[in-house]
Amino acid sequence: MSATVGLAALARDAVPDGVLQRLQGARTVLAVGHENPDADTLGASLGVAILVEQLGGRATVVFSDPVPPLYSFLPGVDRVRIDPEHDRTFDLLVLSDCATPDRVGDVARRHAALFGDVPRLILDHHVSNGGGDGSDWIDPGAAATCEMVALLAVRLGIPLDVDGGGLATLLTAGIVMDTATFAHPNATPRTLAVTAALVEAGAPLSDISRRLYRTKPDTQLRLFGRVLDRIGTSPDHAVLWSTLLLGDFTATGALPAHSEGIIDLLAQSEAAEVAMLFKEQDDATTRLSVRTRPGGVDATVLTGAFGGGGHARAAGATIDAPLDTAIGRARAVAERLAAEVRR
Repeated sequence: MSATVGLAALARDAVPDGVLQRLQGARTVLAVGHENPDADTLGASLGVAILVEQLGGRATVVFSDPVPPLYSFLPGVDRVRIDPEHDRTFDLLVLSDCATPDRVGDVARRHAALFGDVPRLILDHHVSNGGGDGSDWIDPGAAATCEMVALLAVRLGIPLDVDGGGLATLLTAGIVMDTATFAHPNATPRTLAVTAALVEAGAPLSDISRRLYRTKPDTQLRLFGRVLDRIGTSPDHAVLWSTLLLGDFTATGALPAHSEGIIDLLAQSEAAEVAMLFKEQDDATTRLSVRTRPGGVDATVLTGAFGGGGHARAAGATIDAPLDTAIGRARAVAERLAAEVRR
């Protein structure tokens, strides 16, 4: 039996009818993801655009920040804009992998009226996302928003192999990124069933995994080396952290996008319950990325102390304080939570 045929029941159970109706009724869609885009928000937003066009509509894909070079292999990535067309009106705004204009970034501020007035549909898998009005689709059980978009395609009756396998490639990339090639505990039997159908539809799984996780420019490796050289740990080694300084990019010639993956490397610590990466920002705030071990600290509780969110094992926040102060605040919370873990 075809892997795609096997998804039909999963799609019926997962995709809300209201989401189908809103997407089917839209003629001109603005598909938007979060700032500093990764493979999941890119794949989901570009995937939504393909679905809209397959339904006979038009779609524009917008991100506040340029697409990092790592994702240049994604089909259709050259259609991404940093602003919507000035002469086009939209009847639906689809936010993928985020829930609010704040997470979208500068483009939402530049076009505040558009983001405030156009009806909004949210597709997101973050457990910390409490947004939505009942007609959105927020599924914390999904490993990636791309997993959700694949099920949405099946429910809409759109073949996963459209665009010569381009849709399948986009959605597989998001799943591979958000599961760390299926190594994270968020990879469920449904995730694997969806991925099998996408591979059957033409997604080059091994090539995607190689590009996202096993191919790095020398400048990025040098950047990783500087961060690894600064590792610190709590006295009991339950909390591990490091820092990424603004000067590191100048010193190594790396791009900000090259910081992707450093936190997952820190999370390979044998002893740490919590791994944290503190990224210095040019506005005197600090970006915090967190990874935690299964069965231990809930990363959303840690980042929630600073207004952030994400998943139980992977979350982030922006701390309104310079680097040294932010480290002290986050360490205090992390060490308290790690001390409560019993194994």
